[in-house]
Amino acid sequence: MKMKHGMIDIGSNTMRLVIYENREGKGFKQIENLKVVARLRNYLDNDSLLNEEGIHVLLQTLQTFQIITRHHELTHVSCVATATVRQAKNKEYIVQLVKENTDFSMKILSEYEEAFYGFFAVTNSTSIEEAVTIDIGGGSTELTYFRNRELVEYHSFPFGALSLRLQYVKDHVPTNEERGKIRDFVRSEFQTLSWLKKRYVPIVAIGGSARNLVQLHQSFIQYPLAGVHQYKMAPRDIAQVKTIITPYSYGELQKLEGLSKDRADTIMPAIEVFQALCEVVNAPSFILSRKGLREGVLYKEAHEQSQGTMYPDVVERSFQELVDDFEINPIYVQQVTRTATMLFQHLRVNALPTLTDDDLELLRKGAQVFHLGEYIDSESSSQHTFYLLANRTIDGLTHLERLKLALVASYKGKSTFRQYIEPFREWISKEEQRKLLLVGALLKLATSLNATKRNVVTHIEVKITDAMLTFTLVCNGNYKAEEYQAEKQKKHLEKVLKKPIALNFKYITN
Repeated sequence: MKMKHGMIDIGSNTMRLVIYENREGKGFKQIENLKVVARLRNYLDNDSLLNEEGIHVLLQTLQTFQIITRHHELTHVSCVATATVRQAKNKEYIVQLVKENTDFSMKILSEYEEAFYGFFAVTNSTSIEEAVTIDIGGGSTELTYFRNRELVEYHSFPFGALSLRLQYVKDHVPTNEERGKIRDFVRSEFQTLSWLKKRYVPIVAIGGSARNLVQLHQSFIQYPLAGVHQYKMAPRDIAQVKTIITPYSYGELQKLEGLSKDRADTIMPAIEVFQALCEVVNAPSFILSRKGLREGVLYKEAHEQSQGTMYPDVVERSFQELVDDFEINPIYVQQVTRTATMLFQHLRVNALPTLTDDDLELLRKGAQVFHLGEYIDSESSSQHTFYLLANRTIDGLTHLERLKLALVASYKGKSTFRQYIEPFREWISKEEQRKLLLVGALLKLATSLNATKRNVVTHIEVKITDAMLTFTLVCNGNYKAEEYQAEKQKKHLEKVLKKPIALNFKYITN
């Protein structure tokens, strides 16, 4: 059963309505996303009151969102507000006005809640075990530190990309002196948190500023894969982006590919914050989480309703979604996985001790989605499989892991493998490429050994000599179709192993 769920996020810089389709057992799918650059922070006066103009902008935007939520006939809309409304002294009045003039009941998130939801989104959409998270909004910056996927520390600073620009920058783009003042201020603030210093863990960044930084870097290096979730940068990459865009005027920044026009005046303050945090933490890497506060709220509500695992196996859930989306037969997958695993283990024990448990895990993942592109077109299933897996966000997998999965799950032969890997040759060593070829060839042979989807192969024995490999395949039924297909497909494994393979099929009755 599919149900729709609305989520309104009232930030200091932007207000956003997102509508998700909650597919029971299959997670959330975004179907609508509307952003309004309201910049409520600009309407917070010196007495920390949201002025009448700001309240008008807030209500008018919510009434626009209301038209859409009513069109979708939503029965459940979560409406949350963060730093600017939280810091406003007239927040109770604002909450009452929202209730009286719209369909929504606005909840003002505490500093802890805002930090927690960001952390919760990260641990429910990545496999990262330990990190410092940062969610820099327009008016506040939330930091958390988690270890073993459990929240250990959190803090909320009352500054964000927009408030830093308003406080330190006279024009739209900061001067060198203004950037220096932002950097010194932010670094001194971060230094007050002892649990941040020299932690030497990755920084996981959430929010629009981090997303725009990543998009700029991808644009500058002509990154060949789609998607930003779990994109990894080194601190020097942040410095590279900063160096490139520093000479740009405000007008030039507004036209820059990868940078949202409405963030042209806040991207530099945000970069100073990211750099300062990397320095204080001594972070080896900077990773983007595309999932943030809104998804954190949804994950938490879903957990409370189902009483499921607080921090699930993200990769397992992602693969279940792939199996469901592409209507993959789980019984067929079990057999292919079993057959491929038997072949792999025999080769590892008797011929290829350099194969690792990570290689075996990749083989098993590849078996779950091998040639899923058949769902689109059977004649070009390999091409569709590679494109879909290489360019689709798969929660829990890094971009490199996603690429490796795409290469083995799309395996058709050595020539197509070379074609697919060409733009990524520098990413993967030659030794690793040989392993990927082997895993792909094993999966290709394993699928041929279940050509009729009857699970006829029950056991495999392998004899390896200097001259050749002999596979004895014990079957519980007529195996002629499997024998025919396997004889055709064994050549791929022979090329990788550089040895002939003899297939010996045996029928054994129960």
